[in-house]
Amino acid sequence: MLSETIPATAHYLYAIMSTTECLPEEGTASRSGGLTGIDGSPVYAICKGQVAAIVSRVPYRRLRPERRHLAAHQEVLRHLTGSASVLPLSFGIIADGPRAIERILSRNHRMLVEELERLTGKVEMGLRITWDVPNIFEYFVHVHPELQAARDQLLRGPGVVHQQNKIEMGRLFDRILNEDREAHTRKVEETLSASCHEIKRNAPRNEREVANLACLVDRHSLSGFETVVLEAARSFSDSFAFDFNGPWPPHNFVSIQLDI
Repeated sequence: MLSETIPATAHYLYAIMSTTECLPEEGTASRSGGLTGIDGSPVYAICKGQVAAIVSRVPYRRLRPERRHLAAHQEVLRHLTGSASVLPLSFGIIADGPRAIERILSRNHRMLVEELERLTGKVEMGLRITWDVPNIFEYFVHVHPELQAARDQLLRGPGVVHQQNKIEMGRLFDRILNEDREAHTRKVEETLSASCHEIKRNAPRNEREVANLACLVDRHSLSGFETVVLEAARSFSDSFAFDFNGPWPPHNFVSIQLDI
């Protein structure tokens, strides 16, 4: 069973916005261009004070992270981010109804207002840097004499290469890899800092990844950010690939714990 049905008063929460920028409330003339969310339900606002929750009705008590649900969640956030400042909420938050949502907004009102003020006019851009080489170990052997000497000594050893020697070689490679990651990431961050309010490092997803950065940027300065990324890329050799993406809601820069 993928979901559990409940009365139609249940509401799915996508984001928090300022009432000065948000969608209309239910039953008013739509300015959202027919924006729909989970299961194609209309998306609208429930307002309280200076903040509003962006929601749609759902017939579920909880949602599994199926592709169609995740895609609907992300599409709503993408649409909202195009023209307004949002506090994106994690996937799967469902409230019993409008009154429950109003209580959440009331209890967290001051914190939400402050967070919206901090992120007004800002979006998130992603920057991923990778080693674009056929063989990452051979590349490091070529550029690091210390690793090349250790590799050559291991191969010149008599008889069968012991497991412990392989482990030590692996540790040396990991140390040099992480030292290079740190140096390259700091170099890029120094270049990006002039066009970013904040930069957050995310863990590399694989061995070839040098850096996986989230950058908080002014929505109206995206061209400047792209220029700075290209400037950073020019300071690296062809052994590196730069890939930036966005704009996205500022997921990596929202740190709110709702009092529910």
